[in-house]
Amino acid sequence: MIRIAGDIAIAQTVDFFTPIVDDPYLFGQIAAANAISDVYAMGATPILGLAIAGFPTEVLPLDVLQEILRGGAEKAQEAGFSVAGGHTIIDDVPKYGLVVTGVVAVDKLVRNSTAREGDLLYLTKPIGNGILVSAYRAATTRKFFKREPPSLDEAITWMTMLNRDAAQAMVAAGASAATDVTGYGLIGHLLEMCQGASLGAEIIVSAVPVLDHVRELLAQGYRPEGTNRNAKTFRDRVRLSVPESEYTLMCDAQTSGGLLIAISPEREAALVARLSESGLFYAKIGRMTADKGRITLIT
Repeated sequence: MIRIAGDIAIAQTVDFFTPIVDDPYLFGQIAAANAISDVYAMGATPILGLAIAGFPTEVLPLDVLQEILRGGAEKAQEAGFSVAGGHTIIDDVPKYGLVVTGVVAVDKLVRNSTAREGDLLYLTKPIGNGILVSAYRAATTRKFFKREPPSLDEAITWMTMLNRDAAQAMVAAGASAATDVTGYGLIGHLLEMCQGASLGAEIIVSAVPVLDHVRELLAQGYRPEGTNRNAKTFRDRVRLSVPESEYTLMCDAQTSGGLLIAISPEREAALVARLSESGLFYAKIGRMTADKGRITLIT
């Protein structure tokens, strides 16, 4: 984030990854929505994108790359900006993402480090897409999966959904802080908020929205490596009064997850009204506490 003139700043971010779905167009849509999300989490408006891609030209036809790029470009158009160029290299595995530039008035900037004790925490998408995708991959490669693969339809709907309207609602309501929930999972990104504000947090696990069948799949052992890494890395900073499996679920590595918003009790009604008026999904999942650097999970 850089102030460029007066009270105007630019926000710039980059994100890319390998395919998590088989359809190249949907992969492009998901990767673009994920990249744009960091700009929305800062309260900024995206204005320009550059594509980043790696592609195995000797293994896959260029039509596949064209569909990936088309999906990303159309998602950018939905967000109100153009992908003006970019760079592609030959690579062993397809990779795609965006550099995104946004603009924001400095007094509207939302940071992930400015939450206050007593702030309430709202989440704008359910979690669990990492576990779902892991189970789907196991099924489609016929590894240790003894029934039909789980449907990814619900997860794809959420992963391709922009966080634009939720970001507008949080800015209008005067959110204290926010972040988007991606690779570090709900726990990891909340810990970043705690560290930045020198606070802790309490999460009501039963209030956290979870995609259908995810708990069942987790109990069967399906989880991505990113989720396992998160659970191991963050364990000593989390107190539990819930089963260990629930902690693992809260650590699930997400792709294009929702916004995690900290809002003061005095502004809560304004946030809920804005989200409701826009027909957006949201859940109240906890609060910020004085327990510096530590998250407590309760039922």
